[in-house]
Amino acid sequence: MTSYTALEELVNIDSPTGYTAEACRYIYDHLTLIGYKPEYTNKGAVRCALGDKPTLAIAAHVDTLGAIVSGVKKDGTLTFSPLGGLLLTSAEGEYVNIITLSGKVYTGTLLFDDPSAHANHKRETTHRSIDNMHIRIDEEVYSKDDVAALKINIGDIIAFEPRYREYENGFIKSRFMDNKAGCFVLFEIARLCKAKGLTPPVELFFSNYEEVGHGGTVGYSDTVRDLLVIDMGVLGDACEGTEVRCSICVKDSSGPYDYDFRKKLVDLSEAHHIPYALDVYPFYGSDGSAALRAGRDYRVALIGPGVAASHGVERTHKKGIQATIDLCMAYISDRA
Repeated sequence: MTSYTALEELVNIDSPTGYTAEACRYIYDHLTLIGYKPEYTNKGAVRCALGDKPTLAIAAHVDTLGAIVSGVKKDGTLTFSPLGGLLLTSAEGEYVNIITLSGKVYTGTLLFDDPSAHANHKRETTHRSIDNMHIRIDEEVYSKDDVAALKINIGDIIAFEPRYREYENGFIKSRFMDNKAGCFVLFEIARLCKAKGLTPPVELFFSNYEEVGHGGTVGYSDTVRDLLVIDMGVLGDACEGTEVRCSICVKDSSGPYDYDFRKKLVDLSEAHHIPYALDVYPFYGSDGSAALRAGRDYRVALIGPGVAASHGVERTHKKGIQATIDLCMAYISDRA
């Protein structure tokens, strides 16, 4: 039975875009323990060759949504600037860690201004924006000077508690299944290849700036020609995907993915009885999108486990994660 300990441990490491060093170090150490020799790119991403002269990169991103401190209000609460496409309606009321440059961590909560139901009768009907929300610090602070004494400054990282829960029926609910579930898929590929004695010409690539659009632009080995991106499968009223299947993206906001690459993945899913769904994601971009826009001459495909309530209170299922692992392994074997 597959252990999901590494997924939980990775999820619980704060890694908003721009603050991923600790999570990348965990990835580096995890791959080293399996028996590989990973390396860091100049931007701090992690890549790991499973065999010589990799022609295929399989990529997932470790960076998550979050925020940074953008200012201090006169009452000692913080203004913030989102990192990535943060959903304020979902983030309201969430607990956060405020990480200073010195490494000191303070706790807090993201709240609507004047949040008490007994003091603000318009709180339920007011549109949420960064202009009427704040971070409340769990310290005795009532002024800018009080906050300055804590050495909290503009640019300090705001990381949201993931609230990881894993259930016996296979469901996993947590923030940041986008895309730490994808990183776990890469962990399993590495583990399975090592256990089977496989040394395919494959490189695992953990990008660290996907949520802001440039994680997948650079850092691959020079020999790479194809890119298989593992990211969350979108679930919605207009989508066919489910949490228990591997989603294969036909097209997203950047355009269609490679037709022949996609067809091969579908054929392999059919041949190996891997549950899958085909979908179009109109409001989505990936590391594959970034690579193509950067001028990479790659064939690109995008797959991943279905994730409900993306960028919010996310949930996936072990069956969907396993289906994604199985499809990756089938594709690696087919290329051999």
